[in-house]
Amino acid sequence: MRPLSKIAPDWWDYTTLDRAILDEAAALSADDLLQLARPGFEVVFYDTLESFYLAEALEYIDAWRQATPDVPAGLCGPIGPTEQLPLVAQLVNALELDLRHTHFWAMDEWIVDGENVSEDHPLSFVRAAKSLCFDHIRPDLRMPPENLHFPQADSPEYLESWENVRCVTMQGGQGEVKHWAFNDPPRRQGAYQEAPPPPEVYGELGTRIVELHPITLMQNARTSGGGVVQNVPSEAVTVGPVETWKAETVSIWHAGMHDNPFGMRLTTLMISKGIADSAVPMSLLADHPHVRFNFYRPGIGTTQAEMH
Repeated sequence: MRPLSKIAPDWWDYTTLDRAILDEAAALSADDLLQLARPGFEVVFYDTLESFYLAEALEYIDAWRQATPDVPAGLCGPIGPTEQLPLVAQLVNALELDLRHTHFWAMDEWIVDGENVSEDHPLSFVRAAKSLCFDHIRPDLRMPPENLHFPQADSPEYLESWENVRCVTMQGGQGEVKHWAFNDPPRRQGAYQEAPPPPEVYGELGTRIVELHPITLMQNARTSGGGVVQNVPSEAVTVGPVETWKAETVSIWHAGMHDNPFGMRLTTLMISKGIADSAVPMSLLADHPHVRFNFYRPGIGTTQAEMH
């Protein structure tokens, strides 16, 4: 029987893994992470935040440059991190990149009372995407409004948008619960009381409304709300593994602010070794054909215990 979570006993999360995996991850040095690359799994370091976020922004440009009238193409991107978004708009304008055949899929959005939050909500991802990026692109260069895809509580149009457009890259960060988008570990209940869903079962999940893990609520309160956890919605709509596997590349950006030194080590180890476990959703990317982990080198930190 697997152990109860040390953080939220009614849920699955990384603390329910075998202790040997956790200890092996904690012992990894930053240089060890580079050695965990393998075919289908790249590990890239950046020495400055400037080069890190510029490279992240350039993934948008690379994807959009591949779009043609006959084969439209796009990128699925996060709101977290966000530092790359103003750079994307600046690059599009400077390069005079015509976006008429390009697409963008947002990864997720908050849900309150069964509906998407409105754009005037202080945590709205739609508002953030527009105010940080898309509203700053020159009007004559912008993609058509119908090519901006934001997931909804009822998502048939969003789901359909994935069918006839290349998703060159799905970009994201890693949360403290080891998710991409809001693909959180589930509650420990029903058929998954004794073990989390098998990877092949979790992998069948598409865009959907999810209940957020307590770790995710605390993280978002910390990063976006000054710790006021009662103001963080407890549900979200999120892109799922089904859509993720339609992306040609999954590119995860680790600046060291959304997850901690241990978490970054753990998912790198699990993907490298092919250890897929839905208690650590990011580890399911071990089965994706092309995953890239991008690290801000000083943000990798250390797992050494010490008082501050």
